Amino acid sequence: MSESVNETPGRPATSRARARFGGFAWSAELRILLVAVLVGAYFETANHDFLLTSASLQNLSQFVAPAAIIAFGEVMLMIGGEIDLSAGMVFAFAPFMMAFAADAGAPMWLAVLAGVSAAALVGFVNGAVTVFLRLPSFVTTLGTLFLINGITLTISRGTPLSTPGGPTFTAVMGGWGYSEICWAVAIAFVMHVMLRHTRWGLHTVASGANPLGASEAGIHVNRLKLGNFILAAVLAGFTGILEAVRITSIDPQAGGNQIMFLAVAAAVIGGTPLTGGSGTIVGALIGAAVLGMLNDGFTLIGINAFTFNIILGAAILAAMIFNIHVARLGRRGRS
Repeated sequence: MSESVNETPGRPATSRARARFGGFAWSAELRILLVAVLVGAYFETANHDFLLTSASLQNLSQFVAPAAIIAFGEVMLMIGGEIDLSAGMVFAFAPFMMAFAADAGAPMWLAVLAGVSAAALVGFVNGAVTVFLRLPSFVTTLGTLFLINGITLTISRGTPLSTPGGPTFTAVMGGWGYSEICWAVAIAFVMHVMLRHTRWGLHTVASGANPLGASEAGIHVNRLKLGNFILAAVLAGFTGILEAVRITSIDPQAGGNQIMFLAVAAAVIGGTPLTGGSGTIVGALIGAAVLGMLNDGFTLIGINAFTFNIILGAAILAAMIFNIHVARLGRRGRS
């Protein structure tokens, strides 16, 4: 059985994926970092309270962190040409599972594990239906979006709960103003290493670029997709728990489609095309930071929230067009 995923003989799929993906990832990361610096400089010039006050930095970090963490899971799926539309509903579902486990007498860390496990189950269903029943992930996760939302509203009776947990648990899991962004950076580091330097990540890139060739090279494409669906759901559920701890309330209407679309936008703006085959975790983190700066910056200079949606839509379109053309130029260069 051949080891390569295209016509190049004698070169392993993972080695070629590392070479191609590495160059694209760094260029994408540097591009979006430059955009972030320019956006930050503009808003800081327009309003000196934009970044230089503790309150502004804290507000920015609390906007960026949830979108970024969920975006990391979406990146892993989007590299393989998939997407998870149910992430925002898993975001609301997992904290209730945590609260119910805590009410049943479980220690808080075990209760968190229960919430994350419930999220993982949703991810498994998404992945199994998509991979084994061959439904498009858009359709699968659109269905589970409504299913999980209905389950959450039913078990909660549409009523918020107070978040359980003592002072230490609360401080670590989101009670401190910068807890969430610390989690986001730590998860970004782990995910970046996994994507760039482990077999799982490199095989994910190779299977996204050429699924048939990767399969012929012995890569378990379906297993990778199933695992990445579970990973995306776990990150969404964990983010919902962090947010519930931060705001001290578990709301059945929390998150929703807004947080999911922000996460996908952060991934796309950060350099991960919806067409698959490439992606970057660091870029998604910086993309979320750009969205946060735009949101806070417009608020501080007195521009209404509707303008943010205009800019967000334009940014997604521009990023997608740019990424597609970069990919085409790369293919022409290799040929």
